[in-house]
Amino acid sequence: MSTNRHLFTSESVSMGHPDKVADQISDAILDHCLAADPLSRVACETMVTTDLAIVSGEITTSANLSRSVVDRLVRDTIREIGYVDPGIGFAADTCQVMCNLHSQSRDIACGVDSGGAGDQGMMFGFACNETHTFMPMPIYLAHRLVENHARLRRSGELSFIRPDAKSQVTVEYNEDGTFHRLHTLVLSTQHDERAIVRREGREHFSDEAREEIITKLILPTLQAENKKLVKDRSQIELIPPGGSPRRHDEEVIYCHINPTGIFLEGGPHGDCGLTGRKIIVDTYGGRGRHGGGAFSGKDPTKVDRSAAYMGRYIAKNIVAAGLAAQCEVQLSYAIGYPEPLNIWVSTFGTAARGLRDRDIAELIRTHFKLTPLGIIETLNLRRPIYRETARHGHFGRELAPFSWEKTDVAAALRRAVEKAA
Repeated sequence: MSTNRHLFTSESVSMGHPDKVADQISDAILDHCLAADPLSRVACETMVTTDLAIVSGEITTSANLSRSVVDRLVRDTIREIGYVDPGIGFAADTCQVMCNLHSQSRDIACGVDSGGAGDQGMMFGFACNETHTFMPMPIYLAHRLVENHARLRRSGELSFIRPDAKSQVTVEYNEDGTFHRLHTLVLSTQHDERAIVRREGREHFSDEAREEIITKLILPTLQAENKKLVKDRSQIELIPPGGSPRRHDEEVIYCHINPTGIFLEGGPHGDCGLTGRKIIVDTYGGRGRHGGGAFSGKDPTKVDRSAAYMGRYIAKNIVAAGLAAQCEVQLSYAIGYPEPLNIWVSTFGTAARGLRDRDIAELIRTHFKLTPLGIIETLNLRRPIYRETARHGHFGRELAPFSWEKTDVAAALRRAVEKAA
């Protein structure tokens, strides 16, 4: 690698990862509430572990949240994810479900009732022109790998894989921050006994299974984004567990698949899962900043979620308008107060000629409604759309019904800049 280049890595996790199981349960309960009562106030937390799912939190709603209804929502979500075999330590029909929900604090409600933010905090949005979805390449590809992992598992095309998986993508960038090449891919997937071979008295994940994952999952996923990312199978060097690369040239993409050897014990049985523990996976893979607030299980009066979605919407429209090659936006709020305390913008030196970051901040004030109610109205957030966000990324999903991915303000932003010039 040239000394003038650098590497950057992002990871994603599958819908069957324990933390994502918890996120999907929390958001399934949120969607249930919003479907019956769009004004529901929801802060729902879930923990999953061996044969157990615990749901707790503060919910004020007219929706039916009886013990039997919550039990059904939890089990339906687990079943849809793919945990149906009691033999692996966590399954929809046999796990215990515990529920402890109560209404939202009146001290919080009084500030939200008047149109204020549901909490204090700072939220960030980010966009760049590396991919057609205006997402950074590492996190975008990491998401697509686990998304296609789920598709191939459900279709039976990769019949030996189980729901739990993680992906990781390392990209090499030029000195000016532009994409140079894919450098390394990592995929760890839970699997069943059919993918195991015995050598020298020990169990190993088979080379045949690794090859099948490359040809059916990794190669098609990369080529679907851009055929220039990888020409063919010969460009991918599979690194065996404990091994080292053999090639050291610009064409090679290093690939690690189940680098520990086997991955039989996984899911909530292998690792306890909690709502909100994958906040970097949920956003930009570490490329953009994060305010620290989780998304899943929260209704849109919680600016941790809604203002982060608005930040993405703003940043994406700025990049789509050609005002910058990359853009990061920060919004901050005080609980119970409607207007943002600040609007901060950084284009990392990529702003269009003659345009300053503070000029873009003023454009944001003019073109976007930034009160909690304004955000909810602009993005139409009182809908049961959130369970889908809890897997495969909240951003960069063109086929999902995510209003914050629209670029419908880009033309107005361009016109405003042209008029001021």
